This record gives sequence, structure tokens and C-alpha cells, in this order.
Amino acid sequence: MLSRQVDHLYLEDSGRASPLSGLHCVSFFGIAELVAAFIEMECYDINGGYFGYTPLSWAARNGHQQVVEILLERGEINPDKPNDNGETPLWGAAENGHQGVVKMLLRREEVNPDKADNYGRTPLWLAAWGGHEGLVKILLGREANPDRQDKGGRTPLSCSAENGHEEVVKMLLACEGVNPDKSDNFGRTPLLHAAWDGREGVVKILLQRGEVRPDKQCDTGQTPLSYAAQRGHEEVVKILLGGEEINPDWPDDRGQTPLSYAAEYGHEGVAKILLGREEVNLGRPTNLGRTPLSLAAENGHEGVVKILLGRQEVNPNKPDKCGQTPLWCAARSRREGIVKILLGREDVDPDRPDFWGQAPLSIAAQAGCEAVVKILLQRAEVSLNRPDKFGQTPFLLAAREGREAVVKVLLGQKGVNASRPDNRGETPLMHATGRRHKRVVALLQSHQGVTGRAA
Repeated sequence: MLSRQVDHLYLEDSGRASPLSGLHCVSFFGIAELVAAFIEMECYDINGGYFGYTPLSWAARNGHQQVVEILLERGEINPDKPNDNGETPLWGAAENGHQGVVKMLLRREEVNPDKADNYGRTPLWLAAWGGHEGLVKILLGREANPDRQDKGGRTPLSCSAENGHEEVVKMLLACEGVNPDKSDNFGRTPLLHAAWDGREGVVKILLQRGEVRPDKQCDTGQTPLSYAAQRGHEEVVKILLGGEEINPDWPDDRGQTPLSYAAEYGHEGVAKILLGREEVNLGRPTNLGRTPLSLAAENGHEGVVKILLGRQEVNPNKPDKCGQTPLWCAARSRREGIVKILLGREDVDPDRPDFWGQAPLSIAAQAGCEAVVKILLQRAEVSLNRPDKFGQTPFLLAAREGREAVVKVLLGQKGVNASRPDNRGETPLMHATGRRHKRVVALLQSHQGVTGRAA
């Protein structure tokens, strides 16, 4: 019966269900009486197991102290046998915070308190990750390496910092040989991990250590401040800005500054905090020429857009390296509210094209954003039939993409040229027919003056 109950169990990395023996089953569920009975029958390999999971592994992993005690009494038991992933019984107990089982296993001389799994994670690493303070103290007392890195370069301090385990962080920092500023394989320090997850208390603790560089960059060039700004952690941003060594306008490898990240992800509070620093350049572009306003506009963050437009030094028409302005980006992304905000400014050019000659109306028509098209058409400066460098008008683009609602709006505009061909001589009707946009084709054919032949 017990074997049937665990038929559904899947072992890590196995990809399929694995059958378990009776001894494995009762050890998994912690039924001490049956464990003792099965052992007395001497019909099971006490150190055997599918994928290396022994009865002791299961009992330790699930915190069944009485079963662990029974199994450890057997002279033939191997208390430190790893499974196929390199996980020992101690490893499993530490992962799940079973302090009593850990103590029992560490009484055995054969048990290595610092034995890592196949990924380099030790019992101390796991205890630190889970914030198990008692286990961390026990393992440190057994001379487990407090600064040992896993195969990804993560240390116990890095793990506890990421998860906000302040007491564990303090314990590890008190250990001799712990580098509080050690980077993992991606250049991320404990401070970077803490900043990313908004661990205010840990950030404060780490910044008290002189060895910790508050502006240290990861492999992509981001600093702890950049991480905190990207995630919207206002208190962490304030803490970091309180340090004299912090550069609030430091760009990463893509040219994005903390303000740029706050704008892209819509973190109004962080944006306001950063704008309070004189060193922050409001119009600083990324490597692709994207300004904070452009990123906020494209992603529909109206609050950030209003904040930035409230500053005189912000140029609302500044194009990126493709010639695309904040208005153009908002039109492409169908951001109706942003388009209204930008067009509320007299200094915003509503018809400025990008390097391919596409104006905001063209890209909105192509994207099928009827609302944005209607807003743009209210401005007299917007050219209804303006072609791009390929000869494509807003109407042609809408027809080509099958944007029926936009086609109807444009057909209702006085002066629209519904038959104008592109540079290849193909008309809107020809494009719609070729792409099998039946409803648009029918609409064009029913409209007086529309032809499928090139003019």
C-alpha cells in the first residue's frame, strides 16, 4: 500500500517516476516501527537507493529524527552517502532546516560537514540560503567554510544577503576569512543581490564594512543603485545615495543609468529621489540614444512622463539613434495616454519622422492603434499622406497590415489618397489582396476611387 502511495514521487532530475522499496517508503513517511521491522527482515540494502536516494537520505530530508536514529544504529550504514546529485543526508537535512537531524548526523565522524553537491552547494550554503540561524551556527562550529563558492560563484553570504536573512549575514560577517565583497560568476556581490531584492537591513549591514564597495559593478556594468532603481526599491535607493562614494548617474554597459531604469519600469518614487540629485542628467541617452523620457513613454508610464516633462531641461523631441522621438515610441506602443500628454505640449513635433521616414501617424496606423491615429489626426501639422522612404503612406501601411478600424478612420479623412502606391508600384489594395485581408479588401473595393493599379 505504501509503495502505491509514493508511485507519484519524482526524484530530482530523473524525469520519470522511480519505484521505491518498502524500506524507502516507510523511511520517507517516517514510520519508525515499520523501518525497524524491515531492517530486522534483512531483505533490503540499507545503503541502496534509486538515483542514490537511500532510506537515510529520505528520512533526513523529511526531518524524521526517530527513523534517522534507527538507521544510524546499523553498523553497515553509510551516513555520508550522496545521491546522484551529490546530495548527502546532511545536505538534505540542512536544505529543509531540520536542526535535530543535522545534530544527529554530525555526531558521526564519517559525516563531512562541508561536503558539496554536484553544483558546489554545501550544507552551510543551504542553511544560509534558507535563513536557518541555528543550523548556520552549528555548521560554523564544525569548521564549515563560510566563504566557499558554489559553481556559480555564490557564497553563503551572497545567498543570505539575497534572501534578507540579517542575523545569518551578521554571523557570516563575523567569521574570519569571509570576503563581504566577493563577486559571483556574473560579478554580483552580496550587496548587489541585497539591493536587487530590496533587503534594506542587509544593505545597511554590508555598507558598514569598509571592504564593501557601494558602486561595484556586475558584469553588465550595473551597480547596486542601478539594481535598486530598476526594481523600484525606494528605501534602498535612499540608503545607497546616503554614501559619499555613490555616483547616482553611473551608466551600465548599455548606457542605462539608475534614472533610465526607473523611467523604463515606471518607478515614480525612485525617479523623484534621483531627480533630487544635481549630478543626475535627465536627458542622458543610452547607447541606442534612448532617453529616460523615451523609455517611460514607450512603456506607458504616464506618471514618470509627467515628472520628466515638468523639468525644463528635458527635451521632449530628442530622438534616439533611429530618429525615433518619445512621441513616436509612444505611438508605436499604442500608448494613448502618453500621446495625449506629449501632444499637450506646444513644443512637441507631432509629425517628426524617424530615419526611415515613418512619422508617428504611420507607425500608429501600422500598429493598428485607432485611438492614437484619431488623436494625431486632430493636429493640423500631421501630414495625412506622408510617405516614408519606401513610399509607404499611413493608409498603405494600415491596409497592408489588415488594420480595418484604422483604414475606416483614414478613409473618412478629407484628402486621403487611398490608391497611392509605394516605391515598388504596389497600391494599398494590392497589399491587402496579397496578404488576404478580405475585410479590408472588401472595404477598399467598396470605396469610390480606390484602385488596385499603380498610378
